Amino acid sequence: MDKKNALRAGAVAAGTTLMMLLMPSPALALTPDDGDDPGTGLSVAETLGLYVVAPIVLFLVITGLVMVLDKSRKQS
Repeated sequence: MDKKNALRAGAVAAGTTLMMLLMPSPALALTPDDGDDPGTGLSVAETLGLYVVAPIVLFLVITGLVMVLDKSRKQS
């Protein structure tokens, strides 16, 4: 009985994922809507800064704060 339920759950999850991937058609993105004002694109440096450098810096800041504010270690 458990294998049948697991198989059914897997089929439902796979079907749902497939439908979610197929539903948003990229062709619809080519037709502008009323009020669209896309603006200028990002340069290569801006893109790398936003999607590569900023997350790494944010990760390092959070890691540093956790290490500095960690009170679980005993001070000798």
